[in-house]
Amino acid sequence: MGRIARRFARVEPRRRARALVLGLLSDLPRKNCWTLAEHAGDASPDGPQHLLSRARWDADAVRDDIRDFIVEQLHHRDAVLVVDETGDVKKGASTVGVQRQYTGTAGRIENSQVAVYLAYSTPRGHAAIDRELYVPRSWVEDTARCRAAGIPDTVGFATKPALAARMIGRALDASVPASWVAGDEVYGGNPLLRTALEEREVGYVLAVACDHQITTHAGKFRADTLVKKLPKRAWQKLSAGAGAKGHRFYDWALADITDDRPGHRHLLVRRNRRTGELAFYRCYSADRVPLSTLVKVAGRRWTIEETFQSGKGLAGLDEHQVRRWTSWHRWVTLAMLAHAFLAAATAHQRVQEQTPDGLIPLTCNEIQHLFTTLVAQTSHTDTHRLRWSD
Repeated sequence: MGRIARRFARVEPRRRARALVLGLLSDLPRKNCWTLAEHAGDASPDGPQHLLSRARWDADAVRDDIRDFIVEQLHHRDAVLVVDETGDVKKGASTVGVQRQYTGTAGRIENSQVAVYLAYSTPRGHAAIDRELYVPRSWVEDTARCRAAGIPDTVGFATKPALAARMIGRALDASVPASWVAGDEVYGGNPLLRTALEEREVGYVLAVACDHQITTHAGKFRADTLVKKLPKRAWQKLSAGAGAKGHRFYDWALADITDDRPGHRHLLVRRNRRTGELAFYRCYSADRVPLSTLVKVAGRRWTIEETFQSGKGLAGLDEHQVRRWTSWHRWVTLAMLAHAFLAAATAHQRVQEQTPDGLIPLTCNEIQHLFTTLVAQTSHTDTHRLRWSD
């Protein structure tokens, strides 16, 4: 909290922010301004609501502090920037950015709010370092609706890959040490994002669809057609990284992509050794790299799913009950800060202490449990509890 103290104009909102982050780290079954106010010992939810909507502080500056903190704590030469979106199912039509749209959280089209996140992923750990709210075109074209939700007039429509490019650009401009970017098909199929990364000579391993067109010396083919032309000797068994049940082994193959521009471009193919299911990745690197390097980058993409899971489950990333632009950015930023603390504490513990034989290293979940139980204890009178019950 000391790292972000200078972002607040007054001491009162700084203390409110500290209390809110402690509440986000707590074991409350639901986390919103009412439950967090009771946890903090307040008489009403006015304090947290004021912090999220009207108090003077810079959420974007706090976001930058979180990024610097995570890079400092998780720094590693094999760092990868991972981009992905996540959705929160919402009711009504007034919450900023909400409309009926597909969200992977529900696995179908729902009335939801979607945001794109950028995670810093290394072998030491991973956490979100940036966020952008996706504002659908239907919102941007309705000026009155945007103003009612507090969306600045300068905000125009931007696709999810465009939001990803914006966040990656901010990270690179801030000298975040990462040579690779990973993402799913939404981002791999976007030529503008790929070109932006290539212009900065940043390598990428981005998933693409089976019908993605690949140009080779023999002509232009769909990805799933090209893979049928690969000889048996092209496949290698490699691990995409350790999972919950050990290393995740797949068969991998690489095909060159013809392009006159500088750099090296490939189609990376992953084959499930049991089912034969295929997955395709478009790859770029300024210098030639071995297949094993591309496989490791592809394997790190899944860490952002773990970031979403722990960010929502442990830090209340998706439990906000706010409707406006400013409040949303402030809530998710403080939730990112709470999760960043857990990720850094977990990484620090694994480096500083040896795990006893037969035990797994401490996880973010257990760090949160111990912190809440042993450090961040709250003690409130019966009168306080009964007043909130009333």
